Amino acid sequence: MDVVIAGAGPNGLMLACELALAGVRPVVLERRTGPGTEQRANGLVGQVVRMLHRRGLYERLADTGGPPQPAPGFLFGAFPLDLRDVPDNAVYTLMVPQHRIERMLRQRAAELGADIRHGYEVTGFTRTDGSVTVQLRDRPPLEARYLVGADGGHSVVRKLAGIGFPGATDDRVVSRAAHVSVPAEMIGADGGLIVPGYGVVPPLRHIRTERGLVVWGVMPGRAPLLSTMEWDRPADGEPSLADLAASVRRVLGAGVPLGPPTGAGPHVLRRLSGGNTRLAERYRDGRVLLLGDAAHVHPAIGGPGLNLGLQDALNLGWKLAADLHGRAPEGLLDTYESERRPVAERVTMHTQAQSALIAPGSQVTALRELFGELLALPAVRRHIADLLAGTDVRYDMGTATGPHVGRAAPDLPGLSELTRTGRSLLLIPDDGAGGGFDAGEWADRLDVVAVPGLATAMLLRPDTYVAWEGDDRAGLRDALNRWLGAGGLVRRGGH
Repeated sequence: MDVVIAGAGPNGLMLACELALAGVRPVVLERRTGPGTEQRANGLVGQVVRMLHRRGLYERLADTGGPPQPAPGFLFGAFPLDLRDVPDNAVYTLMVPQHRIERMLRQRAAELGADIRHGYEVTGFTRTDGSVTVQLRDRPPLEARYLVGADGGHSVVRKLAGIGFPGATDDRVVSRAAHVSVPAEMIGADGGLIVPGYGVVPPLRHIRTERGLVVWGVMPGRAPLLSTMEWDRPADGEPSLADLAASVRRVLGAGVPLGPPTGAGPHVLRRLSGGNTRLAERYRDGRVLLLGDAAHVHPAIGGPGLNLGLQDALNLGWKLAADLHGRAPEGLLDTYESERRPVAERVTMHTQAQSALIAPGSQVTALRELFGELLALPAVRRHIADLLAGTDVRYDMGTATGPHVGRAAPDLPGLSELTRTGRSLLLIPDDGAGGGFDAGEWADRLDVVAVPGLATAMLLRPDTYVAWEGDDRAGLRDALNRWLGAGGLVRRGGH
């Protein structure tokens, strides 16, 4: 086998799709005996929404036609974030539950030929210079050239590989969440929750008080989701609606009568004590790699987890495939960590910062007053939008220059159709003669496309990051050799 992926969550399935798209047939092992149905993430936030569109997957999840559009607003640390005047707003959202995302990715991976096996639990592995033998509970072992741990924050693969997971644990906070029903007269015309003695809790907003946080989530076709967070108040007994109602009363200073949810599930009823912020010491240990939550965990506020993990998969997939096909330039696979770990560092930073901004206390209230003044500045809102979307980190592409080099490609006419194959692209201005180039010795991994109205040539890696931009042919050749391996770009009529 080429690759064994431990974990059939969204990150492992996305990696399987990318590998299969590049001609590698991965085997995905999942400890659960069937697909997950539990309610976890509520949607996607950030540039991964555009990436799904560029793979032809956005349409499988979106309820509306047309390409994704930037969100006019979002949240940061329980502040409303107005993005309507932010140029090149990179905050895209797609509000669908995680089990739907998993189902779509599982279907797509199967269409591409990935082998997904449920009821397979990894218990150990041994390594040689050329392979990894994966031990399984009550099943024969499997041998593969690489093993990828996409098995979550408690990753067995990470632990077995001896990769440290340093960070911090916050034992102060207790969060509660449940799908509920409330009396019809308590829901306003805009979906807000009308709480006598407090006022209106707007939908999909983080409402902070001096005692904690409340979120009232209303989405079409689903029962309302009510959540709270409290600090320094240990929880007793089993999670229940009565426990959640008591928490709401403490945070808001007013009560809300809660009933069981109606309609189809899955329904949430959970309570979590404490939280972790941790980052793996390394993403790779020889032929073992880590992906998604196995490499990083952080507070869930702002919903950046799937944006981070799915883009890990988009970054790793084409590089691992190039290695397996024997055409990866030296050090290509190591750039997975050097590119993605700084992004994870940014996510752990801003989720901890948001957690600090929602905590109770007069000092936090004073900090929020100052931060609210800063949010009135367009440059600050642009900075935070890029931070949330993950577009504030520029990959090191060597000596290449240009306004887009190291960043995800801007939206260009027809780009979402061109990128569905997962191949590298050389986009050139349409001069009426096809630009004068063909792919030459890179033809097995590069498409050359003339784009009307394009100002300058642009080389896109399979993850649609810009590796080169300009008209310097020597620079283009260097970029092709660095990212695609040895080859030769042919100019029509000569070299």
